[in-house]
Amino acid sequence: MTRVKRGTTSLKHRRKILKQAKGYNFGRSTKERQAKEAVIHAGAHAFAHRRKKKGDFRRLWNVKINAAIRAHGVSYSKFIHALKEKNVVLNRKILADLAEHHPGTFEKILKETT
Repeated sequence: MTRVKRGTTSLKHRRKILKQAKGYNFGRSTKERQAKEAVIHAGAHAFAHRRKKKGDFRRLWNVKINAAIRAHGVSYSKFIHALKEKNVVLNRKILADLAEHHPGTFEKILKETT
């Protein structure tokens, strides 16, 4: 069997990991073993937090809607219930945007439901 020299492949892998770890603190950006572990953990957190971000946005929308509703003396839960009873099919993202940027339109929706 012929001899295989693997130096270039190993070096390429090493450089790839260190490039991904660029900007990390201390040995995590320069030492291969620490960099590899840091990159693996960073990837795991990035994966988990891409899903967590969706919930964070939903909570933000709820807060924006609630702030706009409270100014008119209505609770958030009663407003959402009224929307469902009247078959208004606007989601929370759109409602939050209307509450923040188009308060006049949001007030019309509020009057329609209550």
